[in-house]
Amino acid sequence: MGYENDNRGSYRSYGGGDRSRFGRDDRQTSGYGGGFGGSGYRGRGSFSREDRELGSGLQKQDWDPSSLPKFEKNFYKEDPQVTARSDEEIAEFRKENEMTIAGHDIPRPITSFQEAGFPDYVLKEVLAEGFEKPTGIQCQGWPMALSGRDMVGIAATGSGKTLSYCLPSIVHINAQPLLKPGDGPIVLVLAPTRELAVQIQKECSKFGKTSRIRNTCVYGGVPKGQQIRDLARGVEICIATPGRLLDMLEMGKTNLRRVTYLVLDEADRMLDMGFEPQIRKIVDQIRPDRQTLMWSATWPKSVQGLVRDYLNDYIQVNVGSLDLAASHNIKQVVDVCTDFEKRDKIAKYVETEMADENSKIIIFSSTKRSCDELTSYLRSEGWPALAIHGDKEQRERDWVLQEFRSGKSPIMVATDVAARGIGTY
Repeated sequence: MGYENDNRGSYRSYGGGDRSRFGRDDRQTSGYGGGFGGSGYRGRGSFSREDRELGSGLQKQDWDPSSLPKFEKNFYKEDPQVTARSDEEIAEFRKENEMTIAGHDIPRPITSFQEAGFPDYVLKEVLAEGFEKPTGIQCQGWPMALSGRDMVGIAATGSGKTLSYCLPSIVHINAQPLLKPGDGPIVLVLAPTRELAVQIQKECSKFGKTSRIRNTCVYGGVPKGQQIRDLARGVEICIATPGRLLDMLEMGKTNLRRVTYLVLDEADRMLDMGFEPQIRKIVDQIRPDRQTLMWSATWPKSVQGLVRDYLNDYIQVNVGSLDLAASHNIKQVVDVCTDFEKRDKIAKYVETEMADENSKIIIFSSTKRSCDELTSYLRSEGWPALAIHGDKEQRERDWVLQEFRSGKSPIMVATDVAARGIGTY
């Protein structure tokens, strides 16, 4: 694995775009916690013997901070316009965006992409996407992430958390030494499901293209060969579900010695799915002076415990309420009925909504069995419905999502495997 010589030594150019490196963009699908070929979710609290022993071959690392190579992680320089704002203006902005903060020396929020302090090669990619302005979590999250501090970001699903850590990770990577043969990733993103990891990888691929930053997904339910080859070639960003990553680590196919930027995305969902033991084993393989960013939609005690154990002197931003609540942006209709009435009511509702040819409908089911049964019923009634749940093979799940996304099959029946990470569909 040789890098071309760009006559600038072994460190990345901060400008990123004109480096002569691998131009390969490893786009793959992604997945469910390693679960159906290694260590995944089989229902809350119901792990097999293999699951419980996953990662048992890994020893907790005894890190000597004095012997670890130094690395940069503080890249934030406050824009003069941000500095010029009064404390009252900052407080009013946070109030308008339902933003609360915790910790000391927290950077002020920004109000535009230009104020974030991203290098031109990152800013150009953002503006090319046509975004009007940053979301609330991005306004406060970007300065916090770029500052190099450990941080917690709490905001609703679909609020822009992915870009809140994706763009700072690109800046972080470009300031680190180039990968050498045998090196593992610099950025590790842990996600609970394949579908969410797919979305994360798309964002990393899109905005890391100018810097030619390579990424891959490591997930269960598919053969390991391609994932092993990608890791062997070297990737700066690894998006992984916990089970398959532990499998790769035990097999010696990668290592986490180079990880200096760790992201735990949808942390509450991962813990709810029973991944805490795997997460702890993975984090124990990473140097303790890394930057750790934890993102979540809620703030339960289980997440708070993980934060206390693995984040140092962290700062926190919450956008919106910490309590679970229905979204005010969505019309909520509650129809209390008997099981016997459900199918007729669903059929009538689908008929009403599908009168608009641009409609798309997602129907969530509590079990995989009822998901399949409801899909069969809707198809027997002539509606183009497809099902997605944990027992489906990865290829079929990807196909169902693509059919739904394109509108060829505008009705998708799903279990909570699709509860997060399909916002752009």
